[in-house]
Amino acid sequence: MSVTLYHNPRCSKSRQTLELLQARGIAPEIVEYLKTPPDAATLGKILDLLDCEPRELMRKKEAEYAVNKLDDPGLTRDALIAAMIADPILIERPIVMAQGKAALGRPPKSVLAIL
Repeated sequence: MSVTLYHNPRCSKSRQTLELLQARGIAPEIVEYLKTPPDAATLGKILDLLDCEPRELMRKKEAEYAVNKLDDPGLTRDALIAAMIADPILIERPIVMAQGKAALGRPPKSVLAIL
């Protein structure tokens, strides 16, 4: 099974999710999204698989959210996705993709539903 983990090694939930996968014998492809953010098409697909809108996957407490006025209700989906790519710290983590599905690892065990 091919599994991709959008990972931030400094995040405890992300590390716990990686450990959970490894404990089940899964060696995911690890994408350190802060270094290599997904492109707009990939992020759009992730949002579709999670059945959520960009703001639902944004870390609203990050300074970049306020500085860029991302709470503006007039911003389009494309504008919000572009903001997440420009400042990937805004992307909530970890995200696991497997078998044509995606799950947010908050809590980490929630990713088990797609494996």
